[in-house]
Amino acid sequence: MSGEGPRTDRLGILLEQFDQAREMAEVRLHGLGDEEYLWEPAPGSWSIRRREEATTPRAYGPGAWVIDKGAPEIPANEYAEVSRQAADGMSVAKIAEDWSVSVERVEEVLAFTGEPEPDVVPITTIAWRLGHLHSDFEGRWEWTFGERRQDPHLLVDFTPSASLALERFWATLDRHRASIGALTEDQLDTVGLSQYPYGSDPDDAYIGTLANGNLELIHHMAEIALLRDLWRARR
Repeated sequence: MSGEGPRTDRLGILLEQFDQAREMAEVRLHGLGDEEYLWEPAPGSWSIRRREEATTPRAYGPGAWVIDKGAPEIPANEYAEVSRQAADGMSVAKIAEDWSVSVERVEEVLAFTGEPEPDVVPITTIAWRLGHLHSDFEGRWEWTFGERRQDPHLLVDFTPSASLALERFWATLDRHRASIGALTEDQLDTVGLSQYPYGSDPDDAYIGTLANGNLELIHHMAEIALLRDLWRARR
C-alpha cells in the first residue's frame, strides 16, 4: 500500500472514472462469441451488416461491413440542449450543422413550446453498441490528437468477428487513455481542443467533451451488459 488516496484534481477524477469503467467493461465482455455479438433481440434491430444488406439510410463504414444509422433528427430529450446552444449564441445554421439536420428543423425545435413525444430508441445488437463506441472514440481521437482530416465515419473497419472487434476497440481505448493522461490544465479548459465534426466539440471546453466520453463508455457498456444477460436467458 502506497498510502496515496484517490486523485482529486479534475483530470485525475475523470481518468480514474475511465479506468474503472474500462476494467468493468473488460470483465463483462469476456468470452463474447460471434453469434451473441450479432444476435438481434427483436425484429428491425440496428446492427452491423454487409454493405449490400444495409437497411438504414445512412449506414456507414469504409469496408464490406457497415453500421446502421437512421435519418438525421434531433431527439426529443435534446430539445433543451438545442435551446441552450441558441441561448449561448450559436447560430441556427451552426446548430443545424451540429445535429446534421436542416435549418428549418432547428427553427421548428426552437419554436416548439409543448411537451415533445418520447423518442423511439432503436433496439440494437452488441455489435452495434460496440461499433458505435469504437467509431466515436476513434473519431474524437483523430480530431483532437490526430491530423484532424479523416472522416470519422471511415476510421473503423467494422467486422463480424467479436474477438477482432474487441481487440481493435481495446487498442483504441489504450491510445485514448495515453493521450488524455498527458493533458495539461490549460488544455482541459481549451474551447475547441477537439474539432470533431459530428458534435458540439469545437464550441466546448475539452473537459466537457472528456466527461461526455466517459458517460458514453459507461452507458453503452451498461446496455451491452444487459444484452449479454438477455442472451444468456433467451431460452
